[in-house]
Amino acid sequence: MRIISGTHKGRRILAPRKLPVRPTTDMAKESLFNILNNHFYFKDVKVLDLFSGTGNLSYEFASRGVPAITAVDNHSGCIHFIAKTAEAFEFPIQPFKADVYDYLKKHQGQYDIIVADPPYDFEVERFREIVDLVVQQELLADDGMLIVEHASVMSLEDHPHFAEARKYGSSVFSFFRESEKE
Repeated sequence: MRIISGTHKGRRILAPRKLPVRPTTDMAKESLFNILNNHFYFKDVKVLDLFSGTGNLSYEFASRGVPAITAVDNHSGCIHFIAKTAEAFEFPIQPFKADVYDYLKKHQGQYDIIVADPPYDFEVERFREIVDLVVQQELLADDGMLIVEHASVMSLEDHPHFAEARKYGSSVFSFFRESEKE
C-alpha cells in the first residue's frame, strides 16, 4: 500500500502478509479522499477508523494533516502494526484493540469523519448496525460524515441516514449523515 497525498506522499508501507485484511485500493482511496477534501479541512477534524486493518486509511488521513485519529480493530497483529507504523512516521494515530460494536456502544466523543471497512462477508444487518450505533451514540459531530465501505453486491441505500453511494470496481463507499433524508 502507498500513501497517495500529503507530507508522506508516495511512501510505501509493507504490511505483514499474515494480517487478515483487504486494504482499500489506491484508486478507491484516492476517489474517497477527493470527495472528503471537498467537504472538510483536514487540519480541523477528528477521525475514527473502524475495522482499521493495516491502518491504510488512517495513514492517509495523517499524511494530510488530520491531528487526531483513532483506529479500532479487534486483531492484535493489526493494532501492533498500526502502532509501530504510526510511531515510525510520527502520525497522530491512537490504535485500540477492541470489537468495533462494543467500542461504539461504550465510546463517548464525537468525530467529524468516521470510516468503517468491515469484512465484506458480514451480513447486511451487521453493516446497518454500524450506522445505527454511530447515530444512537451521537458520535458524529455537526456536519460529520460516516463512510462505510462494502461490496458492490450490497446496498445500504434504504437506511434513513443514507446520503449517497460511490462505486469503485467491486467496492462501494456509502455515505451517511446525522440528519435523516427528507
